[in-house]
Amino acid sequence: MATASRPDLDWAVVREHPGEDYRVFEVMRIDAAHPETGEERSFSVLRAPDWVNVIALTPADEVLLVRQYRHGTRRQTVEIPGGMVDPGEAPGAAARRELREETGCEAARWIEIGVVEPNPAIQTNRCFTYLALDAQPVGALALDPGEVLTVERAPLAAIEAMIGGGQITHALVVAGFFHLLARAGGWRRPAG
Repeated sequence: MATASRPDLDWAVVREHPGEDYRVFEVMRIDAAHPETGEERSFSVLRAPDWVNVIALTPADEVLLVRQYRHGTRRQTVEIPGGMVDPGEAPGAAARRELREETGCEAARWIEIGVVEPNPAIQTNRCFTYLALDAQPVGALALDPGEVLTVERAPLAAIEAMIGGGQITHALVVAGFFHLLARAGGWRRPAG
């Protein structure tokens, strides 16, 4: 059971030192005072825009997946469509844009099913997961210049085995599927 927030654990930010901007995040340093001793310590923080992930289900309950090379792990991953929320853009609008750009599809119905903080120890952002129901192709992919991917489909019922078998390993994608599982009560399309 979750407990109430404890203000006595909060560190008071004394100074923020701007850092290097790398487009997808800014590396900065924060000096903060220890909540009990008042001693100042420095912490590294990645200031990043919010992100979105989209679990898109076709009318046949297939999940639209994207396969792409990831430089961090230096291998291909199987993920769901997603990306950064642009400045001034609402997360729901970013989700619709990312689905259209990465799969060429649009969906009839959208539901925000969960929000996680990717790594609150060092990151400032959140990742919103949306469920896009009855996704259907409407045009060509419109990838960013740095993107190369293929679109794949898998039955929703196969996702659990893909996660368990190590075919889907991206932590935020797994978290998104957890939100769907919790909402639907199983590996199926949620009712209502």
